[in-house]
Amino acid sequence: MKQDPSILDSISTGIVKFDEKLTVTAMNASAEALLETSLTRCLGQHAGKLVLDPTQWLAALEHALASSNLHTNRGIALTLHSGQEIRVDVVVTPLTDHDGALNLLVEMMAIDRLLRISRDESLVHAQETNRAMIRGLAHEIKNPLGGVRGAAQLLARELPNEELAEYTRIIIREADRLRDLVDRLLGPNRQLDLQPRNIHEVLEHVRNLIIAESDNAVTIIRDYDPSLPEFACDKAQLIQAVLNIMRNALQAAPNADQCEITLRSRSQRQFTMGTRVHRLVCRVDILDNGPGIPAAILPAIFAPMVTGRADGTGLGLSIAQSIIHRHKGVIGCESRPGKTHFTFFLPMELHDAKAS
Repeated sequence: MKQDPSILDSISTGIVKFDEKLTVTAMNASAEALLETSLTRCLGQHAGKLVLDPTQWLAALEHALASSNLHTNRGIALTLHSGQEIRVDVVVTPLTDHDGALNLLVEMMAIDRLLRISRDESLVHAQETNRAMIRGLAHEIKNPLGGVRGAAQLLARELPNEELAEYTRIIIREADRLRDLVDRLLGPNRQLDLQPRNIHEVLEHVRNLIIAESDNAVTIIRDYDPSLPEFACDKAQLIQAVLNIMRNALQAAPNADQCEITLRSRSQRQFTMGTRVHRLVCRVDILDNGPGIPAAILPAIFAPMVTGRADGTGLGLSIAQSIIHRHKGVIGCESRPGKTHFTFFLPMELHDAKAS
């Protein structure tokens, strides 16, 4: 079967074709994204070379090859060469070509993607509902807060001595602090300034800021895909989103010189976000070696006012999520002691999108 990119690459399911020796003869773009590899690299390679520890993977292929019957395996764990583990449902269909040779057509669907699509839709809806409620509450707080501050200023003019004026200064200072907190709760409220940018401009800018904040003590590892194209985004707001994530990593570390952060960029094709399949998306991974996020708050880590630090406001990740969502992207987090992993995906077809 000759690979037809116009057909295979439009399918969101990963498809790989093997000959009777389990050698790769075709692969679509979704399979390349799923396995984090390329057709050029895999063509002519044995199936066992595609993943680390291919025991389950090869067993499914060999069973279908031996029986010449369709074979389905649910939840096979595949460890990619990057070290990432994914779980996939695999459907193996034996096919006989015109020469009588047996081939295998393998369909792969990542289970975590299906779960993520469902979870993202419910999370986005819940977050939008919460954000609307918080915006309404914040506006209601700001109105009387302005009155309190104004009354304190008027009172300060009537006080007979400077000692009493200190009390009004405290009222004004605390009112200003609460106003700033409310403004942060409201999050970014200006329209997106969409301009063609490369994601590495954002990552490098934040990298330099974090290095400066840590007095050059933090270790930042860069693992960039230099082939990533420019796409329409708001550079300033994306800088804020990435800065909030990386600053959390730095602040969570016992000491700055013990903090190691990895920045990774990749492209993924035929990627589903919500109900839409995007032809090409930008994926950014931010990993750190810190103590991890407490399991009790991990499911709500992007909700406002949720924080694992006694001195934290719990707004940084909420703002980061809001910025990514305004770019029509999604963000997620996995964490355990010694490894916290934030991942966000941004569609690269925003040229005609309207800023929300």
